[in-house]
Amino acid sequence: MGRWTCTGVVALIILLSAASHGRELPVKKSGQSFVYNHTLAKTLVEYASAVYMTDLTALYTWTCSRCNDLTQGFEMRSLIVDVENCLQAFVGVAHDLNSIVVAIRGTQENSVQNWFKDLIWKQLDLSYPNMPNAKVHSGFFSSYNNTILRLAITSAVRKARKSYGNINVIVTGHSMGGALASFCALDLAMKLGSDSVQLMTFGQPRVGNAAFASYFSKYVPNTIRVTHGHDIVPHLPPYFSFLSQLTYHHFPREVWVHDSKGNTTEQICDNSGEDPKCCRCVSMFSLSIQDHFTCLGVDMEADDWSTCRIIGAQSVQKFRKELTSSIIMTMHNVDVSIVEPSVQTDLSSFR
Repeated sequence: MGRWTCTGVVALIILLSAASHGRELPVKKSGQSFVYNHTLAKTLVEYASAVYMTDLTALYTWTCSRCNDLTQGFEMRSLIVDVENCLQAFVGVAHDLNSIVVAIRGTQENSVQNWFKDLIWKQLDLSYPNMPNAKVHSGFFSSYNNTILRLAITSAVRKARKSYGNINVIVTGHSMGGALASFCALDLAMKLGSDSVQLMTFGQPRVGNAAFASYFSKYVPNTIRVTHGHDIVPHLPPYFSFLSQLTYHHFPREVWVHDSKGNTTEQICDNSGEDPKCCRCVSMFSLSIQDHFTCLGVDMEADDWSTCRIIGAQSVQKFRKELTSSIIMTMHNVDVSIVEPSVQTDLSSFR
């Protein structure tokens, strides 16, 4: 399926974003800093890519085509699928990192155009609990907090830490998955402590205002947002410096991966969250959807571009049949959480 062009989207936001290089909104800086590690980034982007896979059995058994290379040896602990809300995630233990990894899937390519339009005009519309003046995008917030994701992920993390001790948790995701991963990391950091949670996202949109970014950098200081080239998504929703009620603001810290004089540069940005020398310096006329679907040389697309719900329904039906196989049942010990349309919660634990 050919990718759609972002010309129309860019045209809509040029005027709205013209002031994006204005004065910076203050963001509280944390005394801690998360040192960027290229190998860790390459590893986590592979996890963020693998969660797009639609073959649930291959994902469950960690035998999918993207379940190798730097992610070999990953121990799947929980597979989470919400068909109705088009959400997918997994939780497991990466023994080489001595960490629990949480990966949340982003939006499929044929759905991107719809939520791009929403992001262009979407205002901050939800106050974050117990954070005065902090406002966030209700869609992203609700997709994590008001679906099976929060319950299933926190349960899986708790069980993994019970088995392996209080090891760190690394949360990752691409695109909308990065936005949901942000709320996941904040939720886990408040439960487990800031030092226990790391976040690395890829091609993530803005999720809240400057006040939220300030709180976020305090509670989840070990955060990296990787942006790629001229990717349009990190520019959405638009950043305004003169309309506070419409102003979204990235939290720190960004690492901008781009070509410079024929070489790939991984530029460590400042701690403001909106460094004008990083991806924000890209002209609105040159923003790209193509740059959104690759990062650090890894393909960030789903392996099937049918509509999300059809993929989910077909995959779930096939997966349920294969789970009855004694071979799979005896070889794996993975919690499976599946929510289908018109079903509140269908939670099955395989032990």
